Amino acid sequence: MVKAMKAAIVEKFGAAPTYGNFREPEAGEGETVVRVHAAALSPIVRALASGRHYASGASAGFVPGVDGVGTDPSGKRVYFLFPKAPFGSMAQQAVAMAGMTVPVPESLSDEQAATIATSGLASWVALSRRAPFPKGGVVLVNGATGAAGRMALQTARFFGAGKVIALGRNRAKLEALDADVKLHLEDEALLRAQFDQGVDVVLDFLWGDPAVRVLRAATEGRGSRSGEPRLRFVQVGTAAGDEIPLRGDRLRSTGIELLGSGIGSLSVKELLAGADELLAAAPGAGFHAPFRSLPLSQVAEAWNLEPEERLVFVPG
Repeated sequence: MVKAMKAAIVEKFGAAPTYGNFREPEAGEGETVVRVHAAALSPIVRALASGRHYASGASAGFVPGVDGVGTDPSGKRVYFLFPKAPFGSMAQQAVAMAGMTVPVPESLSDEQAATIATSGLASWVALSRRAPFPKGGVVLVNGATGAAGRMALQTARFFGAGKVIALGRNRAKLEALDADVKLHLEDEALLRAQFDQGVDVVLDFLWGDPAVRVLRAATEGRGSRSGEPRLRFVQVGTAAGDEIPLRGDRLRSTGIELLGSGIGSLSVKELLAGADELLAAAPGAGFHAPFRSLPLSQVAEAWNLEPEERLVFVPG
């Protein structure tokens, strides 16, 4: 008889998962079953469940969730990344592959650890591996008012940024951020002035029209004969669109470098190492990542909510 567990289940691409029974996982060679305590709902999880993400599977009928916090068979609390399909992290149990878990500091709660890792890993690996910058450098975060953007401001500080610029559309949310400069996306003259003063790295969580505006401010009317300063534009997310128009002369006449940061541009091993570093640093750094904890049984009702905090599901 097949044993069952409670889980969120993606039965159809584009629809909210249902809460029900799903077969319990069994560990194969080089695998371990993790009893899940907390799993965060992030944009990538929604995109995978919609079938729109480049890493989405061919069909539905799986448990969503790409990471989580739980206990391994020895009772050790761990953060795990990319559980074995079809057993995602939004269930009572998941299967972690060998070497795909890292310890969780005792001072972090399950929900805190899940939120910090999910919200902060993208900026952590981008700034530590894809676009390191000199101490005292300038980092601009496009999409700073979202959960990942707010963590990006903090990780930039941690890595030694001397100036952090927050860019977004919601003026009230911008004012609440801890940043040296807070700019509305439509303040194009002020944005241009920041690039005139010098920016080392742009972390872009949006793409689409917001990225077009940033790239225009960074590149329009430049082309100094003495050479333009290096600027690395790191594409991290596509919340505002998958494609943008891009003029070739803007690349030739400036020092801009377009980079991506994610699965493929980084190995899974690098992502896990980044998660280990991030969680280890979190207690001392005082990273603040707001979350709202909900029982997994409410997954269908909460799936399409857009709260200020990161939603974290607790399987129970």
